[in-house]
Amino acid sequence: MGAIFQSLGRTILAGFIILVVLIVATGGAGARGGDHAWFAFLFRWLHVMAGVMWIGLLWYFNFVQIPSMAKIPDEQKPAIGKVIAPTALFWFRWAALATVITGLIVASMNGYLGTALMFGKPFTAIGIGMWLALIMAFNVWFIIWPNQKKALGIVTVEAPAKAAAARLAMLASRFNTMLSVPMLFCMVAQQNGGL
Repeated sequence: MGAIFQSLGRTILAGFIILVVLIVATGGAGARGGDHAWFAFLFRWLHVMAGVMWIGLLWYFNFVQIPSMAKIPDEQKPAIGKVIAPTALFWFRWAALATVITGLIVASMNGYLGTALMFGKPFTAIGIGMWLALIMAFNVWFIIWPNQKKALGIVTVEAPAKAAAARLAMLASRFNTMLSVPMLFCMVAQQNGGL
C-alpha cells in the first residue's frame, strides 16, 4: 500500500481503478458507454475535477501561501518562489483552461451554450457563472501568470517592476477569489432551480 502513496501517478491511477470497480459493482451507474448522456456526464465530471483543482489552488494561494509569506524567514523564501509557486501556478493555469473548455463542451452538448451566455431563461444562473469563470480564466492567463513570472524571477525585471508585478498578481488573484464565491453559487444554483 505504501508504494501506491509514494507516487502521485500511482495514487491517481489507484483512484481511477477504484472508480472503475465502483462503476462495475453498481452496474455502470446507469451509464451506457458511448451514448450522448454518458459523454455529457463524462465531460461534466471532468469539468468538476478541473474546477476543483483550479479553485482549490486559487484558495490555497489566497488562504495559505500569500498570508504565510510574511512569516517565512527570508532564507527559506526561495523554496517557495523557485519550487512550490511555479509548480502550483502551472497546475493553476492549466486547470483554469481545462475547466473553461470542459464547461463549454458540457453546455454545448446539453444545448444551452448560447442561451446561457446570453442570460436566457432558464439558464441565467449558469450563464452568469460561465461569464464569471471566463473573466477569472482571462485573469489567470493574461494578468496573474505574466505578472507572477516577473515576481518569481522567471522573467527578469528590475526590483521596482518585480514588486509592482507581485502586487498586481496578488490583486488579480484576490479579485478571482472574490468572483469565485458568486461563480460557485451560480453553478450550484443552476442545478437547483436557478436564480
